[in-house]
Amino acid sequence: MKIQVCVLHEGRVLTGGEELLDKPGIKWIDVLAPNEPELMKLGERFSLHKLAIEDCLHLDQRPKLEEYPNHQFIVLQGFTASKDICDLTLQEHHFFLGPDWLISVHELPFDAHDEVRRRVENEPRATLERGADFILYLLADTLIDKQFPILDTFADELEDLEVAIFEHAEKHHLQRIFELKRMLVTFRRVLSPQRDVVGLMSRRGIPNIQEKTTLYFRDVYDHLVRLYEQIDSGRDILGNAMDGYLSMVANKTNDITKQLTIFATIFLPLSFIVGFFGQNFDALSGTGFYYAMWAMIVAFPIALIFWFRHKQWI
Repeated sequence: MKIQVCVLHEGRVLTGGEELLDKPGIKWIDVLAPNEPELMKLGERFSLHKLAIEDCLHLDQRPKLEEYPNHQFIVLQGFTASKDICDLTLQEHHFFLGPDWLISVHELPFDAHDEVRRRVENEPRATLERGADFILYLLADTLIDKQFPILDTFADELEDLEVAIFEHAEKHHLQRIFELKRMLVTFRRVLSPQRDVVGLMSRRGIPNIQEKTTLYFRDVYDHLVRLYEQIDSGRDILGNAMDGYLSMVANKTNDITKQLTIFATIFLPLSFIVGFFGQNFDALSGTGFYYAMWAMIVAFPIALIFWFRHKQWI
């Protein structure tokens, strides 16, 4: 468990570890990889509810906002992606918001927290002086904004996949479509309830959230709406890609069936001619019948080919 503390003290931002917990002033306490004993000590110091502490120790919580006697407990989630856009890592963040302090708890490192910390250190008046709820806004905003590049990469890959399908559909394209579909479903499952949580924080009357800060949470809500619209758009395009793949495979199957039918039709009269003139009868023997047989063997296929061209079948 690693604790980093930022305290606004006498107009300056002090940064350090647990030694700053007793310093007076607005505090932001960031907890990385929490463990139960240390988190319980922190809970006793700030009177955190045991149910909220228990939620921090068990990941895969649903995004939510819960009110307790002296603080709010907020769960927000996001994703980080590796080189493969479908290889997503869930970033689950828990927040305890008090009158003049904010405790952020997360299991995995997140570079957005470092960005906010540098901003707090460089611009104390524009950040920490506005209150702990404004730091919560900054963290929520950076968490949500990190999702846009993932969906942009998803859109680019989907566009390339569509082009590849219409050029030459292959089996691995279908597998990739299903992988992208699962990725999009995961995104929607996480971001859909999160809109309600941020929507609550953008309303007036929530304890420990100033009225002026609700305007900033409204901006985060707008970003979530945009993300949700991108997800719906991506789902529609993904459905079009699936339809395009199935259409290309069906057309390819029809072309193969058509070619095989043409070959079978060409050889069908030949089989009949060979079978008919190959009968062991004296009446069918002789030079005339021999030349007639070869004339029909050559004439029938040529006539069929011209007929198929006339009908535009080949």
